[in-house]
Amino acid sequence: MAGSSRKAIYAALIGNGLIAVTKFGAAAFTGSAAMLSEGIHSLVDTGNQVLLLLGLKRAARPASEEFPFGHGKEVYFWSFSVAILIFALGAGISLWQGYIHIVDPAPLENVVVNYIVLGLAILFEAGAFTVAYREFASHKGQLGFLEAVKRGKDPSLFVVLFEDGAAMLGLLVALGGIALAEVTGNPVFDGAASLVIGLILAGTAVWLAYETQALLIGESASTWIVTDIRRLLVRHEGITTVNEVATLHMGPEFILVTISVDFADALDSNGVETLVAQLTREIKAIDASVRRVFIEAEKRADHRREMAEAAN
Repeated sequence: MAGSSRKAIYAALIGNGLIAVTKFGAAAFTGSAAMLSEGIHSLVDTGNQVLLLLGLKRAARPASEEFPFGHGKEVYFWSFSVAILIFALGAGISLWQGYIHIVDPAPLENVVVNYIVLGLAILFEAGAFTVAYREFASHKGQLGFLEAVKRGKDPSLFVVLFEDGAAMLGLLVALGGIALAEVTGNPVFDGAASLVIGLILAGTAVWLAYETQALLIGESASTWIVTDIRRLLVRHEGITTVNEVATLHMGPEFILVTISVDFADALDSNGVETLVAQLTREIKAIDASVRRVFIEAEKRADHRREMAEAAN
């Protein structure tokens, strides 16, 4: 999955880097606020892709004594940072530029340059968006788009998709604003387009932050994985009660599983040890992302008492 994430990120990085240069050149040549906002948009997106690649690289570091479960959550941290960066830089500067050009509008010059640059940018962004969507679609399976985003454990996939989608929408808004400014002779439309682009970036940032914060805090594995683990435990005669199955994503491809069960009284210490080893193998076989399994022997009454004390 990490390889798929990198493919989409590299495609977006190359596309946004080229687009940013052309947009800033066009903004300087024509004086368009919408084009300047789009240049900022592409520059921020380029920086975001660099941060996502940094997160993937740091997440791949092996476990250590200080970080016994590895560094997989780095992906979640940097994905959340990207959302904040979009809001703080992209949205903030675009809104400010829009406000300035509405309060003090200036006529556009050499508008044809804007149309050429926006047309090329739309082509580049469409290519990057196609790559990102294909990678996302290959992992979402039969799930709907919103459900796949909500259940997704690799935010780098949908972060790039959201960014590219917002970029396409922003380009269309910039194109519309510049066209209206030219047709009507009123440059306020150009500034208004910059405001709309800022709002698009702000909305994207809020949505990304919302979707990644749960993973950053600590989200459980998919429901079907937890259900399969519980079914596996119930089938074993050596287990009388399954008290709890708790899971935690330590990264997109690292699930930690902790289990509390009441073993049958007939099992001696060797029998418990053998059963634990067997259960560990079978649980890890459910999904390749299950990396660590901890099984605790606990009477049902003791477990309930501990849960009640923790709740208080």
